[in-house]
Amino acid sequence: MLTIDDVTVRLGGRPILEHASAAIPHGARVGLIGRNGAGKSTLMKTLIGEIEPDEGAVTRSSKVRLGYIAQDAPSGTLTPEEVVLAADVERAELLEESENCTDMDRLGDVHERLLAIDAYSAPSRAARILTGLGFDEEMQRQPLDSFSGGWKMRVALGALLFSQPDVLLLDEPSNHLDLEATLWLENFLKSYPATLLVISHERDLLNKVADHILHLQGGRLTLYPGGYDSFEKQRAERAAQLASAKASQDAQRARLQDYVARNSARASTAKQAQSRAKMLAKMQPIAALMEDPSLSFDFPNPAELKPPMITMDMAAVGYTPEVPILQRVSLRIEPDDRIALLGRNGNGKTTLARLLAAQLPLMEGEVNAPGKMKVGYFTQYQVEELAGDDTPLEHMTRAMKGKPPGAIREQLGRFGFSGNRATQKVAKLSGGERARLALALITRDAPHLLILDEPTNHLDVDAREALVQAMNDYSGAVILISHDRHMVELSADRLVLVDEGTAKEYSGSMEDYIDFVLGNNQPKNDENAGTKKGKSKKGKRGASAKDRAAIRSLRAELSQAEKRMAKLQADRTAIDQAMYEPDKAAKALAEKPMSDLLSNRAQLSDQLEEAEAEWMELGERLEQIEQG
Repeated sequence: MLTIDDVTVRLGGRPILEHASAAIPHGARVGLIGRNGAGKSTLMKTLIGEIEPDEGAVTRSSKVRLGYIAQDAPSGTLTPEEVVLAADVERAELLEESENCTDMDRLGDVHERLLAIDAYSAPSRAARILTGLGFDEEMQRQPLDSFSGGWKMRVALGALLFSQPDVLLLDEPSNHLDLEATLWLENFLKSYPATLLVISHERDLLNKVADHILHLQGGRLTLYPGGYDSFEKQRAERAAQLASAKASQDAQRARLQDYVARNSARASTAKQAQSRAKMLAKMQPIAALMEDPSLSFDFPNPAELKPPMITMDMAAVGYTPEVPILQRVSLRIEPDDRIALLGRNGNGKTTLARLLAAQLPLMEGEVNAPGKMKVGYFTQYQVEELAGDDTPLEHMTRAMKGKPPGAIREQLGRFGFSGNRATQKVAKLSGGERARLALALITRDAPHLLILDEPTNHLDVDAREALVQAMNDYSGAVILISHDRHMVELSADRLVLVDEGTAKEYSGSMEDYIDFVLGNNQPKNDENAGTKKGKSKKGKRGASAKDRAAIRSLRAELSQAEKRMAKLQADRTAIDQAMYEPDKAAKALAEKPMSDLLSNRAQLSDQLEEAEAEWMELGERLEQIEQG
């Protein structure tokens, strides 16, 4: 068991962890979550001993091996295969000893231990891990220095997985992975034989891998059983309980304050007033679970364009003359399309995105788009290149040169940079806040087409949900590249597979594609899509564009229905508390006659039943439209 006991960590005088406590059971698979900047990485570094707690302690058995990826990517002339194999230090030392040992008794012990740890099958195990992470046979034998930083981090991840520590600690392991490698990692972690603690904002990974969620908020830790969906449900229930408790305490506080104010000056009651004043001072306030008001994405809607927005006919594109990365690409993009590009890293998704953004010249074929079309193109490089000494206001003022201050502030406000947040140095912003600023900058001219290349790498779960909502509310077209399949499923209504040197319409669902990646079926492309249900590709696209407004409307109605259900449930819970625990209920409810409470509860139950029926009907209508 790994125990975090009343740990406090301060960085630069600011508390990051405050009296945090949790006990991680042996063999548990724990997802560590929290808002950006909450201190998740600080906690990881405290667990491995890189940061010493100011108070409290982290305890574990002395024999437990912790595994954690260093922030610096490996480099040098070693190959990925050699780096991964070297991660099993005991195996490497035993093999070296077996080659130089002259003591036959000791040599026998060495070979026996090599057999016990299955050392001779290690190369095949290393190869399977590297293959799962996207390295083909040729790449596994190339020197590390021939790879980019992202691929080097994949090697570091492969080495850590190969070493099989007793407690595996992973900090956003999918950030450098494509969807295909993320799916492989998910399956690997599901069968990992030891304790796992993973920082992740991937809802699907947390649901399928984690059996506990460790929530870090306000410097404190709370351990919830189950995956992420279970955590959300429990957190909602806890929020309702806290809201009720806070209302009760606020009412009690108001009564005490009123008593003190009325009786402090009277000699006969001064003593009692002083007693109540002390009670007030000792009363620990109950904090409500508040959503971050700065969690905001609001893409400005563009002017209308006549369809089609972009047509591509046998297009070819690449970086070196006469050496195309993609060719024979024929696609039609409508003004309100939602397209997700699928395919392994290196297959050309970003190349296609850069062609659509007019950052790469066309080699062959045709690409037609209106001259007045504006494109907003988001990449991680834009996040990394933001000037740390400047503020969001300074960045936006330069980008919107000549625009009035009100328009500049309005654009920043769309993305949560209001008031003092607009004048904070970028260097002090979290990764998620920088991503929001980059999105604010690329959408300043209300583009007709948004191209989002891995926009979620620095966003927590709540921020990702907000981004999905913003995409669904946006009236322009979206091209999405993301390894977050939950985001793809919620926002994309067309899939394009970039593979084998071209890009084609993919007629299946995300579930079909996942099955294909995992080897369960064959890919579905546009060659067999035309006959499915008797619809042509053009007809399917037209139907998709026609239905999209209805889908957005239904999603908005669903959201409102869910909020109504939550409010009704909270109101009914408050009445239940007034009936059975009146001392803990709000004063207005606690003073009501029982007959009124029973009547109100019956009305709320009827309304809740109607709301649930409406919610189910909306869900069925949405499913029918999405499935065609």
